[in-house]
Amino acid sequence: MQAFDQIQELWQKHEVEVKVSADEMLQQAKKEVNGLKLKSALNIGGMLLSFLAIAALWIFFHFESWTTHAGISITIIAIGVYTIILYRDYRLISKNDFTAHPNEFLNNLKTYQLNRYRLYNSLYWFYAIALSLGLIFYFVEILSYFNMIQKVIAIGLTALWIIFCSTILRKAVIKREKERIALLIEKFERISGQISTPE
Repeated sequence: MQAFDQIQELWQKHEVEVKVSADEMLQQAKKEVNGLKLKSALNIGGMLLSFLAIAALWIFFHFESWTTHAGISITIIAIGVYTIILYRDYRLISKNDFTAHPNEFLNNLKTYQLNRYRLYNSLYWFYAIALSLGLIFYFVEILSYFNMIQKVIAIGLTALWIIFCSTILRKAVIKREKERIALLIEKFERISGQISTPE
């Protein structure tokens, strides 16, 4: 047991200097940037599919009540605006070559980080309220075709889904994305430092 303690003490005193070149860091950062771009593009694609699905519902089904049309309009506008915001942020991280201009990309990444913070905090609540309002107007006509049990199930599941997305899912996404972007910013700061300081 004493030998083990001595080995452990020796190991803790031993420091290993890991020297990672700027090229290796750029390769790692490239993978992470591509992952960030892909995730962002998939978010935009999902929003566009939602927009098209709701627009198709509006076009191909006949609705009697003005409230249904108002609800669908509010929902489509909210999704459209949110999609435009997502696209604007996507362009920030994809418009220039980060290997050629790491400092410019770093500045864009910091702007992207601030935009995402706003998107998941204040802007998210406008989006959630608009979607909820759109669903309430939409449900005025649609729920009239349901019996009482179906109404309770539809309203309950919709409310639970909105609450789940606004709390647990939103917090998990914010935490994961915040860590990912912060790590990427740190890598680009190190890369910029290595490029500006000769080894």
